[in-house]
Amino acid sequence: MTSTIERLTGLHWKGQGPAFLVASGHGATHWVLGTFYVLLPYIARDFGLSYAQAGGLVTIFHVSSFLANVGSGAVVDIRGRRVLVQAASLIIGAASLMAMGLTAKAIWLVPLVALIGVTNNLWHPAAISYLSQCYPNNRGYALSIHTLGASVGDAIAPVVTGTTLLVLSWQATATVVSLPVLGVAALIIVMLNSADKAGGNNGHEGAGFRGYIQGVGGLVRDRAVIGLCTMSAFRSMTQSGLLVFLPLYLADVLKVSPVVLGLALMSMQIGGMIGGPVAGIASDRIGRQPVTLICLTASTVMIVGLTLVSGMTLFILAVTLLGLVLFAVRPVIHSWAMDLAPEAMGGSVISLLFGSQSAASALVPLAGGLIADRWGLASVFYVFAATTLISNVIGYFLPNDAKSPAASGQ
Repeated sequence: MTSTIERLTGLHWKGQGPAFLVASGHGATHWVLGTFYVLLPYIARDFGLSYAQAGGLVTIFHVSSFLANVGSGAVVDIRGRRVLVQAASLIIGAASLMAMGLTAKAIWLVPLVALIGVTNNLWHPAAISYLSQCYPNNRGYALSIHTLGASVGDAIAPVVTGTTLLVLSWQATATVVSLPVLGVAALIIVMLNSADKAGGNNGHEGAGFRGYIQGVGGLVRDRAVIGLCTMSAFRSMTQSGLLVFLPLYLADVLKVSPVVLGLALMSMQIGGMIGGPVAGIASDRIGRQPVTLICLTASTVMIVGLTLVSGMTLFILAVTLLGLVLFAVRPVIHSWAMDLAPEAMGGSVISLLFGSQSAASALVPLAGGLIADRWGLASVFYVFAATTLISNVIGYFLPNDAKSPAASGQ
């Protein structure tokens, strides 16, 4: 098995250790977020929130994620301390989720959800730039392992949370499931921080303030980078919307139990776990653009198909196939961004990418909630199909793996 993986990836199995360890941290950030999404219907029911108000909480998450991008890329590229930033993001997320279990008023959910948003986008610039520099010739594969960790976290968290909800309140559940995240943060510090102090596994240090300012100027003037961020923003609107409204659809329309709800969400993540490495390796070999377009086209079709499926078994199968293509494209887009950016600006290009995603995604929960309140939950899935289609069209006009002027130093 390991020899097959080594042949397909071109990497020795032992050399892939940092990728899997960082992926576990990524899984922990998504564990926090996945837990929140499963708890959301019960939070809304307990506090008497409308769909628009529940969506508003998620909008707060995306707004805080966007604001976190302002400083996270700068910290990574100026100082170069990627591992400590990763650990800090996990600690913030775990503490916020734990505190959420202690709140007695809905208003206190606002700052805690905002801090979970900080966790999400504080992580990515540090982790993705770290892996990109560790594996410069295998970015698609390394970042697919990173997103594989996210899918594992997203897959396990709903089932664990849903099962825990059978015996505990949502407040107690939030507290209990936050504990593993702290353990992962400690493991990352112990295993990776010594190399990071020396400038990373391959000697890359921070760019310094002057170099950072020059690099940012190059990124924001680069049409290919901005186009990629725009494409990713529309795709992220789809993903974020599904993560919010799919649990609500399952709980309120299909009337499933918490365990079945968790299993359905897990099946979508399992699809992503299968598709991510395949897409990442394929993009390393045939290019980022063709793999991206295939995945986005299939995603558009599958989202429309969700509204036509009857029966829980077929619905779970459809959700699994959707996850196979929608989540598989994430590492390809991240690798594409790193291909276009200068090496010293890896954190900032990921900040720009995820900042664009957060800004666009912030519109979806509240707008989707208003649409659901007026026309029903099923109607929001047509909106998500449209945002995926727009992303697909933008991706068609982007350069396929060509180095941008910013990346080539021109």
